[in-house]
Amino acid sequence: MKANIVLLPGDGIGPEVIGAARMVLEAVAAKYDHQFTYAEHLIGGCSIDAHGTALTDETFSACENSDAILLGAVGGPKWDDPTAEVRPEQGLLALRKGLGTFANLRPVKPHPDLLDASPLRPERLDGVDFVVVRELTGGIYFGEPRARKSIAGGVQAIDTMSYTDGEIRRVAHLAFKLARGRRGKVNSVDKANVLESSRLWRQTVTEVAAEYPDVELEHTLVDAAAMYLIQRPASFDVMLTANMFGDILTDEASVLTGSMGNLPSASLGEGGPGLYEPIHGSAPDIAGQGVANPIGTILSMAMMLRYSLQLEDEAQAVENTVDAVLSAGHRTKDLAGVEETALNTEEMTELIVDQI
Repeated sequence: MKANIVLLPGDGIGPEVIGAARMVLEAVAAKYDHQFTYAEHLIGGCSIDAHGTALTDETFSACENSDAILLGAVGGPKWDDPTAEVRPEQGLLALRKGLGTFANLRPVKPHPDLLDASPLRPERLDGVDFVVVRELTGGIYFGEPRARKSIAGGVQAIDTMSYTDGEIRRVAHLAFKLARGRRGKVNSVDKANVLESSRLWRQTVTEVAAEYPDVELEHTLVDAAAMYLIQRPASFDVMLTANMFGDILTDEASVLTGSMGNLPSASLGEGGPGLYEPIHGSAPDIAGQGVANPIGTILSMAMMLRYSLQLEDEAQAVENTVDAVLSAGHRTKDLAGVEETALNTEEMTELIVDQI
């Protein structure tokens, strides 16, 4: 098949891990006789430096007209001024909103040979295999009004957590359909004991659940869910939650796999290209050292093959190869034990390419 793929390396280790994923993708194309064309654009801090904005119209247009987008990471200390009018994260949020990618899928499944890399006891990781479905284009990251203003005696900042029943309904349908192909359970995470937006969330998810009698629904408050991720993570199958809650909980869930560098994600909408990125940030402390873990980005690329290009065999081939490389004992710096030799980004990528 032919596909047009936009690469957005971004900042920090983004160019390193996107370069790794492209190498693996090119190996897939060669093996399965596909023709992938690539267009690379700036986003985030590097785009601010070059163009004064975190996402140019040209970059957005290229993404909108592509078959899929593979993104690295945005941000870093250079652009961390909280008073700045233009920030790297604005580019990512604008891209998600503009593309309508309202559902972010983040699978969490610890590799059996990496259980010692997690701070949790290995027995607590037995059977852990769940997907977080995070609503991505609503909630407090996009709600209005948002402002900072002077008040008597100080300064007030305002952010608004806002959801419509339509926004909740569409992401809930996706979560329930996903659960039907898994173990048949949706755990909806909210803060309905305090927040009005969460009470609407719970009510709407319950209404959607009635259309899926074969799927079990459980409601959990977000603070309890954070505890259960450590106490009994294997109890989750599909976790459905709002934007900010999903952002926080999936960072917590990454420790189950041993490293945030392992976790991929797919951002999907109703038609249009999908957006694929590892859940980790730009990791400026190791940027340019060639030691970043490329697995999360490579597995994000596998999700791209599955969801945007409908190439299931190829997606499974990438995932199986990553599993095999880890099973053989190969580790990057973030995963290597005290007595293990750590591979750099290039060495890990070459192993995966060779086995494709």
